[in-house]
Amino acid sequence: MDDPRTLVSTDWLEAHLKDPDLRILDGSWFLPQMGRDALAGYNAAHIPGARFFDINEISDNRSLLPHMAPPVEKFISRMRAMGVGDGHQVVVYDQAGIFSAPRVWWTFRLMGKMDIAVLDGGLPKWLAEGRPTEDLPPLARDRHITVQRQAHLVKDVTQVAHASKLADHEIIDARAHGRFIGRDPEPRPGLRPGHIPGSKNVPYTDLLTADGTMKTPEDLRTVFTAAGVDLAKPAITTCGSGVNAAMLALALERLGHRNHAVYDGAWAEWGMYNDLKVVTGEA
Repeated sequence: MDDPRTLVSTDWLEAHLKDPDLRILDGSWFLPQMGRDALAGYNAAHIPGARFFDINEISDNRSLLPHMAPPVEKFISRMRAMGVGDGHQVVVYDQAGIFSAPRVWWTFRLMGKMDIAVLDGGLPKWLAEGRPTEDLPPLARDRHITVQRQAHLVKDVTQVAHASKLADHEIIDARAHGRFIGRDPEPRPGLRPGHIPGSKNVPYTDLLTADGTMKTPEDLRTVFTAAGVDLAKPAITTCGSGVNAAMLALALERLGHRNHAVYDGAWAEWGMYNDLKVVTGEA
């Protein structure tokens, strides 16, 4: 089911490609060990009209943590320069399928811009279906954008520590199970293994079907409940650095859960500080 505020299909996007108020973003981002260059991929082939949204650059570079949410002023500046603004319907995709695009979706929502959807299946599905691409960036015209930051959509380490202690939120971790239980090493050096006390594990890969599209709301609900998540409670999503946490946020939004926030610092922050408790083994 196409929803311009959460998820749209490749059929929907191709049918709306010529809409004057549609803006398409390539929000690709990869971990260093994945060996892929997101900007090079965009320059080689992107969906017609797509602009490149650089998750690492459009972030808070005052923070030592990776790609933290950008200050409002920086977001406004970058979006105006890209020609993305008020009155636009935005669709974001990534080159991996559904991996980093939800982080861009969440960033727009954090800024109060709700008319944004992730492309289901991303560029791989688009290419597999023989749909058009181009290799030149579009001409961007400055567009006014009004931003109102939605502070309830993000949590900091103090808030997460409080929620962990009180157990009044479901803290849901999108990392692979081996990293969650502390068996497998973290990709970033210097981080302790394990997970936040009381958190539940829903690996982001569990949200996807075999063809790389997102599962139905009914199947997503089954995934969360099977992991022990109480969907009646407010949720805080986390992961390694705040990217896949946004996939959980998108999935929760798809199944009708409205009270959720992303822990932006994620394990890159929690795993770094020895004064924060860490649990290993099964939740």
